[in-house]
Amino acid sequence: MSALRPLRRGVNLLGARYVSQSARVAANGSNILQQQLPSALHGGSSAAGIASRFTAGPLVNSQNGGTRRYASSTASGPVKKTQLYDLHIARGAKMVPFAGYSMPLQYSDLSHVESHHWTREKASLFDVSHMVQHHLSGPGAMELLMKVTPSSLDKLKPNSSTLSCLLEEGTGGIVDDTVITRLHGDAFYFVTNAGRRTEDLAFLQAEIEAYRQTHGADSIKWEILDDRALVALQGPLAASVLQPLISSHGAASPADTDLSTLYFGNCRSLHLTLPDGTPTPQPLLISRTGYTGEDGFEISIPTAGCPSLPTQVTELLLANPEQVRLAGLAARDSLRLEAGMCLYGNDISTAQTPPAASLGWIVGKDRRDPATATFNGAAAILPQLASPAKTLSQRRVGFTVEKGSPAREGAIVVDLNDDSHPQIGVITSGLPSPSLGGTNIAMGYIKNGMHKKGTEVGVMVRNKLRKATVTGMPWVESKFYRPKA
Repeated sequence: MSALRPLRRGVNLLGARYVSQSARVAANGSNILQQQLPSALHGGSSAAGIASRFTAGPLVNSQNGGTRRYASSTASGPVKKTQLYDLHIARGAKMVPFAGYSMPLQYSDLSHVESHHWTREKASLFDVSHMVQHHLSGPGAMELLMKVTPSSLDKLKPNSSTLSCLLEEGTGGIVDDTVITRLHGDAFYFVTNAGRRTEDLAFLQAEIEAYRQTHGADSIKWEILDDRALVALQGPLAASVLQPLISSHGAASPADTDLSTLYFGNCRSLHLTLPDGTPTPQPLLISRTGYTGEDGFEISIPTAGCPSLPTQVTELLLANPEQVRLAGLAARDSLRLEAGMCLYGNDISTAQTPPAASLGWIVGKDRRDPATATFNGAAAILPQLASPAKTLSQRRVGFTVEKGSPAREGAIVVDLNDDSHPQIGVITSGLPSPSLGGTNIAMGYIKNGMHKKGTEVGVMVRNKLRKATVTGMPWVESKFYRPKA
């Protein structure tokens, strides 16, 4: 579907789930050019280096002037466990605190780079149960969602999805990114980031209460599906792993069990066949989507009446270790960046509108008339869409950086054509690409006018000036499963 298409053939936010609050920019991208941000995070693409970014703890200066995040939960209180925690421990996971949960960084059977390649070549299974699953229904559900997002949700067909963003009223800043699925009529399922749980729930609660005051308490029913696990099966073998497990139990027709007709951005509620030959006690919501650039599925698993179902389903999917292995946060980060996908808190935040983040395409074409647009921040966003050169001071782009230490979040981008090397941008995500033999890749913002592909710039890495080139994204072509033309 067009709403889920990658921006410029690959830059999208599908499942952009990981938060490490860092460099901020104004809604039009101007502030970043005045900031003197700390130099890049040091370290290579080892799991230890990546762990420091995922733990999202307080920023601490490193010996060479960079910044590094140390282990600390982003949420107050004890670290939570997903429904699959015991399975992770049993299978040799290295656990780290992330977004209030104890999450697997990697597993003992594969290194970070090996797990990355395994996903690109075969299939990997990720536990993403820490993310927040929502169900919104009622006669006001559509209207409410079309107020807090700029997408044309009324154009979605049943069981189809679109990437969107929750937007602040007035500013149009991105509260969070989300994939919204229209299940049927006025019933919607959507997923938001674990690291934004507190902010998102407060935002949605305020918006829903305001709507109910005008339209009645029964106008919207909102459920947070904390009783559901969520796993992502990703990679070229994902469909061949999942297809034999699909049960015909409860299917409206045999065709509904055929994954070859389930395309990217669509979902179905299906049962799986357990090892004893019985179907799962409840259907699973199977969505063809993901956060790696590969073909794959996100599977929402209910636990009501069967708390062991997430473990049963996970072990079922892992039955053939020659095809599918568990993977953790380390591989997920390198996979998503190669695919040009954003990380909330690094590449997007409340300080940016969708156009400022090069995500203007999520604004529905039929929602761009200033006279009729009613979504949050429309007055700020629509002029930016109409005249980006006049209203936006910078663009989000990709970079390739010369050999050496990678450019991490916070690294300053400078103008090489000026002897004083003034700052013209900042890196928001970066690492050595496993798929490209360790080539240093990065995403970030750059001054408008210098955003064209091939522009040579400088990046300060570990207090040294390094050459970089503006490049298009993705670095690894996405392989989303779509209908043949």
